[in-house]
Amino acid sequence: MVFSTEVRATEWLLLGYFAYTSVLAMLLPLDFAVRVQTLVANLTIFAAFALIHWVRSRPWLAILRDWLPLALTLTAYRQMGWFAPERHTYELERAWIVWDRLLLRDWGLRAAIEALGPVLPGLLEISYLLVYVVGTFGVAMLYVYGARDRVDRFLFLAVLGLLLSYAQFPFWPSEPPRTVFPGEDFPTVITVFRKINWYLLGGYGIHTSVFPSAHVSGAFAAAWRMMWVLPERPWVGRALLVLAILIAVATVYGRYHYAVDALAGFGVSLVALGLAFLIGRGGSGRSRGL
Repeated sequence: MVFSTEVRATEWLLLGYFAYTSVLAMLLPLDFAVRVQTLVANLTIFAAFALIHWVRSRPWLAILRDWLPLALTLTAYRQMGWFAPERHTYELERAWIVWDRLLLRDWGLRAAIEALGPVLPGLLEISYLLVYVVGTFGVAMLYVYGARDRVDRFLFLAVLGLLLSYAQFPFWPSEPPRTVFPGEDFPTVITVFRKINWYLLGGYGIHTSVFPSAHVSGAFAAAWRMMWVLPERPWVGRALLVLAILIAVATVYGRYHYAVDALAGFGVSLVALGLAFLIGRGGSGRSRGL
């Protein structure tokens, strides 16, 4: 394998995103400490990328660059939590909940999901839990099937699907239905996987926005991309697509998101796919770089 220190497409994407949040921190009505925290964090990230491209190429560095974007998406998510407003008006939430009541109650979605007891509710909660490893799974499969040179192509769209949602959070301040409407239309079947999800969200969730659903946009974007970059192993992309559908349903059923969040997240994944093709990162085949 030929190693190179050229900047990958996914790295440019992340650099652009953190430059965006740096500007956003200056424009939003935030505390001075939050602005400083954001700038320091982003300058550290920029310095890390500069160091990567200054250090002479090594195999271990190439592997690090395969996985670093996944870690930085977590940083991007947590950083959006710094932009959370001091209080929410709940105007958006009161409008969005109307559609959820129609879907879950009048159209019987919750009853249909719980018709077989804990089977489907448990599957949905497991799927929601697996959203945190979608990117990791995708990169791992490319390694397993000897297609590591396509990692950047996969990550570009998968990461773009997440960042396009994250970038909108400050403009749609909102809280999830589980906190704004406690107990309303909650699942009646409680599984251990639901308890795990609630624990994780309670300890690591942010309070900036739930619109669009980054869980949904990221999962579908990863599925779209895997279908193109690994066509010789179609089961991988199809499995991610099924998982993305289950995640979208789980976000609404579990009261993690409103139905409009999930629908918007799906739309964001399509926008990300269109942008990837528009700027020449679409299709299958090999990508340049490490």
